[in-house]
Amino acid sequence: MVFTWEVMFIILAASIFGLFMGAIPGLTATMATALLVPVTFFMEPLPAIAAIVSATAMAIVAGDLPGALLRMPGTPASAVYTDEAYLMGKQGKVGVALGLNVTCSMIGGVIGVICLATLAPLIADFAIQFTSDEYFWLALLGLSCAILVSGGDPLKGAISMFAGLAISMVGMDSVSGQTRFTLGSYDLLAGISILPVLIGLFAISELIRRMPESKNARPQVQTQVKKPFAGVGSLLWKYKFGVARSGVLGTLIGALPGAGADIASWISYAIARKFSRTPEKFGTGHPEGLISASSANNASLSGAYIPALVFGIPGDTITAIIIGVLMTKGITPGPDVFVNEAPLVNAIFMVFIVANVLLLPLGFLAIKGARHILSIPSGVLYPLILVFCMVGAFAANNSMFDIWIMLAFGLLGFVMSENDFPVGPLILAVILGPIIESNFMRSIIKANGDLTAFVERPIATVLAVAAVLIWGMIVVNGIAATRRKTNMSFS
Repeated sequence: MVFTWEVMFIILAASIFGLFMGAIPGLTATMATALLVPVTFFMEPLPAIAAIVSATAMAIVAGDLPGALLRMPGTPASAVYTDEAYLMGKQGKVGVALGLNVTCSMIGGVIGVICLATLAPLIADFAIQFTSDEYFWLALLGLSCAILVSGGDPLKGAISMFAGLAISMVGMDSVSGQTRFTLGSYDLLAGISILPVLIGLFAISELIRRMPESKNARPQVQTQVKKPFAGVGSLLWKYKFGVARSGVLGTLIGALPGAGADIASWISYAIARKFSRTPEKFGTGHPEGLISASSANNASLSGAYIPALVFGIPGDTITAIIIGVLMTKGITPGPDVFVNEAPLVNAIFMVFIVANVLLLPLGFLAIKGARHILSIPSGVLYPLILVFCMVGAFAANNSMFDIWIMLAFGLLGFVMSENDFPVGPLILAVILGPIIESNFMRSIIKANGDLTAFVERPIATVLAVAAVLIWGMIVVNGIAATRRKTNMSFS
């Protein structure tokens, strides 16, 4: 299924596209995924997923290029080790830094695929026992984790989440058929499509943020990258345990709903520093932190597919888009997909391996051509991105109304980012809101209104306790943050 000329061509083309998008500062892996959506409408399920998997893996790696050459992270996942890579470049080791980024990302990605292929089927066998009670608590747990890991102010994370839940309720109630929040518009009866929302929140908001730039603005890249991968092998052997630890850790963190590659990178970097024999060297151009963080970010991409494939709950914004694409193809992610679509699932695992192996040759070409990629004027790049966005929004339902939805959410995303409101909880709430509501209604009807039925089954009880503990941690973190702000204002 994978080694056909069509799928391999799509993997190669999407990989090159991902390298280009990730190398431009500000154009994230999520944005690259959103821009691929209109293209996937014309593909079968496997080529569509292969395109997204390949583009995101490459975009994360390509985000390291402007970090090392310009001190500007191309993607949020690259931010944690930007200083390390840039300072290594100042020491004349920019080729080593970029070689380490590419190689560690490839190794971390392969570790993540092994964990994904091993754990996901086992979890799916267990998840077959789930009823609407367990799915309700699991989706609620996913939303709670999204607030916990969103960073910054937990209250802002909660506000973002509740806004997403309100958006997910627009349209007709799935049980009673009652219309909600439609404002008399027939276009809103079917609800708000997820794809225009995603494109608006990530792509359009970023374009709005970067509009003040001069149309001829282009960064000046003076650094010549010589001898990439020279000395990489000895450094990898020296820090081999750090690579393995970060690969596994990145996969586990990626499996948490809402965590993502950037959080996996930060946590892996912090743990590497904690257990390092030379923690004082971190932040001075030390390769150990760079190795740990870059191993974790690509591993987390594989980890995010575990809850997405097994439960239909997105592990991050990229898998949220994947779920949307699969559903447009008539495939509903969940434990049954491992039975009904077993060849497709195995093919997805193979696509991950192929995409990660391609990181080495394509990463080498990207390193050699980095100066040219980073010098494209914004006046050429941004209008092309806007056209892609409009095509993607329109293609969702062949509706002009979705373009207006995209623009509205682009403005909302810009306002949220300017005021430090995390977008992740909103996206997860839009995805998980219907899952929470439909399973709650199914359980409450089945139990004739008895709320105790939600905790009668052992698995449901465990998930309910975990959700309550997460809420407690959110409240405690919020109170602690408020007290810190109060103490700082008094001091």
